[in-house]
Amino acid sequence: MADTIIKNARILWKNELQNVNIIVADGQIEKIGKTLSSDAEVIDARGKLVIPGVIDAHVHFRDPGMTQKEDWYTGSCAAAAGGVTTVIDHPNTAPPTLDKKSFKLKLKSAERKSIVDFGINGGVVPQSCFEELWSLGVTAFGEIFMADGELEISGKELEDSLGAIAKLGAVACIHAENGELCSHFTEELHRIRRPEVYSRARPNICEALAIEQVLEMQGVQDIPEVRDRGAEQAESGARDVSATQKVDVHARTHICHLSTREGVGVIRRIKYGGNEIPVTCEVAPHHLFLQYSDWERLGTFGKMNPPLRKRCLQHLWNALNDGTIDIIASDHAPHTEEEKRTDIWSAPAGVPGVETTLPLMLHAVKQNLIPLWRVIEAMTTKPAQIFGLDNKGRIAKGCDADLVIVDTKNVRAIKGEELHSKVGWTPFEGKEGIFPDTVLSRGEIVYDDAIACKRGRGKFLCGRGYVD
Repeated sequence: MADTIIKNARILWKNELQNVNIIVADGQIEKIGKTLSSDAEVIDARGKLVIPGVIDAHVHFRDPGMTQKEDWYTGSCAAAAGGVTTVIDHPNTAPPTLDKKSFKLKLKSAERKSIVDFGINGGVVPQSCFEELWSLGVTAFGEIFMADGELEISGKELEDSLGAIAKLGAVACIHAENGELCSHFTEELHRIRRPEVYSRARPNICEALAIEQVLEMQGVQDIPEVRDRGAEQAESGARDVSATQKVDVHARTHICHLSTREGVGVIRRIKYGGNEIPVTCEVAPHHLFLQYSDWERLGTFGKMNPPLRKRCLQHLWNALNDGTIDIIASDHAPHTEEEKRTDIWSAPAGVPGVETTLPLMLHAVKQNLIPLWRVIEAMTTKPAQIFGLDNKGRIAKGCDADLVIVDTKNVRAIKGEELHSKVGWTPFEGKEGIFPDTVLSRGEIVYDDAIACKRGRGKFLCGRGYVD
């Protein structure tokens, strides 16, 4: 017997917008059709669009260890209010998710607080417990940091890690910035305090070269134009930027937050150049909707890794539209206003975004920047495929009833004070978005113009390697 019926739902079905009723039973979609049942709760979606719940494959909910910035409850509330019904949390918490003890600590907090379903990624350092974490149910490994932070690893360590991840059949999520180049340029420029200098300290080539290095480790042929340019830019500084060993690894590689036209070029050549290396990539909303000129408005609040770019927006939009970029992920990385109000070198890198990604993208559809079907694919279907979330990302019989109901005519300005993240600010202040009216997770209303469920209802989604 049906629990809920979404009546008059306007969904994208077989490449056309059609009006249907979605019958939900036991948290899953039981049927899509025209029938109604007087016994079920009815939600009338007349005149509104219904899409699958968004899967955000890249969030940092800061819990455990940094809950002054965010925690699993506030982060998941922000997710639900933005139409995100599944998140994958990355490992750089305190402690980082590197072994059974740290994994269980994060899992316990998430199970007590999260209102949306979640996966947890395992961290990668030289002593990572790959097999242990995989059997515990991590979704993937990474971000694997090639630059910055306590989790940064060397080229040899990355090579070894990719080998271990490949043996498990897992996904390696790569933060692709060449660490030596970033360090070299930072050292040259660190006396300059203007915020925009940060983009110069991490130029486009740092990303492109890092992607090329990762893929070459797995047997992809050299990409000379990228390598030569990197060596030329670092001629007085970084050592061995072109030193990469080719090994037969073939890990399933996912490049996080692609941000440059050069990076797009490398991915495009790999995907369409006859190579058999399994590579996917994502783009973050801050690289689609913000650029170098926004430094003047944002100051240190615009600091992120990779940084704001010049003349890259159209290249990223083109790559997203043609499928070179597979998915959209927020890289939600909140910091408090107090932490951000300092000089550019001391301010932490990262911006909040889990609640505003879908609203920004739906407004982009309205502006004809991207078709609706591509937004749905890049935010629901594709991330489900990449990360093994078999019951997520589709409006289809047997799938979890993760549904977002939205009035596409309801455009409003984004205001940080109205968002649910603990930090209370957004780099997209004043930009227009289309926010959900109602959000269901496994058939339960979690958001209906306000948070509408209890903390802790979110479900841990075990990864492919999980051993009960």
